Amino acid sequence: METLMNINSVVNNFVWGPPILVLIVGVGLFLSVKTGFFSITKLGYTLKNTLLKMFSKEQRGEGEVTAFQAVATALAATVGTGNVAGVATAIALGGPGAIFWMWLAAIVGMTTKFAEVVLAVNFREKTEDGRFVGGPMYYIENGLGKSWKWLAVLFAFFGTLASFGIGNMTQANSVALAVQGSFKIPPLATGIVLAVLTGLVIIGGIKRIGAITEKLVPFMAAIYILGGLFILLSNVAAIPGAFAIIFKEAFTGTAAVGGFAGATMARAIRYGIARGVFTNEAGLGSAPIAHAAATTDHPVRQGLWGIFEVFADTIVICSITALSIITTGVWETGESGAVLTTLAFNTAVPGGGIIVTVGLILFAYSTILGWAYYGERCLEYLAGTKPILAYRLIWVVFIVIGAVGGLEFIWSLADTLNGLMAIPNLIGVLFLSGTVFKLTKEFFTKEKGELKE
Repeated sequence: METLMNINSVVNNFVWGPPILVLIVGVGLFLSVKTGFFSITKLGYTLKNTLLKMFSKEQRGEGEVTAFQAVATALAATVGTGNVAGVATAIALGGPGAIFWMWLAAIVGMTTKFAEVVLAVNFREKTEDGRFVGGPMYYIENGLGKSWKWLAVLFAFFGTLASFGIGNMTQANSVALAVQGSFKIPPLATGIVLAVLTGLVIIGGIKRIGAITEKLVPFMAAIYILGGLFILLSNVAAIPGAFAIIFKEAFTGTAAVGGFAGATMARAIRYGIARGVFTNEAGLGSAPIAHAAATTDHPVRQGLWGIFEVFADTIVICSITALSIITTGVWETGESGAVLTTLAFNTAVPGGGIIVTVGLILFAYSTILGWAYYGERCLEYLAGTKPILAYRLIWVVFIVIGAVGGLEFIWSLADTLNGLMAIPNLIGVLFLSGTVFKLTKEFFTKEKGELKE
């Protein structure tokens, strides 16, 4: 195990070195500038056509599941332990300043995910049995041509492996630790229950996953957000100071205080952006795999849901976690992960840790469902549909392995695989950005025309 950790550490330091951070933020910034930062300037329009139409039964165009079922599957995979444990880890390793860089990654990430979804819908394929499949492997091959198939294969290969890290073992591990801490239930027992509940759903594919997640996602988000807002209202006087320390220490680093070991500006940037990508997945190319199955009449209309995803995940939910940890002062204790978030909730609300535990269980379970689909589609691209049943069985087994595994190595491995996944995807998005700009202009020109009529 020690040898594996050392090898992964070397690869991780390379993958998450300056080049990948520049690539993630750079591509997002390029897309944002070229689209006039419309993900911000048209945020009201985006929320009106996503949040306010969340439960609309209106269907336009072709697809396998409703637009909201697709985004619910994507949000289920996106809103996971990263929102609870990942944010806490970013603060524990990079200081409060890491949150600034997490926000920055989210602002440009909204446009990145928009572009990914647009490309996924535009270049998706319809299988012989009537399913819609898409994602980076399809828009790289169909958009850039057969000569780029090697890059598409590379993404699908990394995506298949990464699914077991970010979408399976880290989720199961965080839940197991939280349940053990709150209810004294052994990790093995938690892993087995999670595995059984997952197996019952993923056997039905995207339609069953979508049917479950469209009910689960709004419920779980509401529970956690309401609990977090209660904490912030209880510590409202400390909120201005929390923002001040976030902005100040984003550029200066954080001195050692209490049980906190201190952090440099470089660590704040590294962990802020890395954990930001882990939580909202903008740039990874994962969410477009779910969006490709959506019923929609235009790629840009579905792309708006990509903006909403990042906004809801990082700007809303991650910020609530971060501010809860900082306003209560528990970030100075030296704790990390879900334990730190639980400590923040318990400090403000008697028994508040139960909210974190329940939120963590629901977040993680939904993420496991969403990522099971992502990995399955990546494997299908590589080897067809024959290995899918075996993949689902292996997926269930790895949930149990993750539940009893070590947190440090699993998080590190997930980080590495995320980075390897992002590289081919971002290259594809960058080279196909002209298609994104063209479709965006076409869509909003048509929208303006319809408003004038």
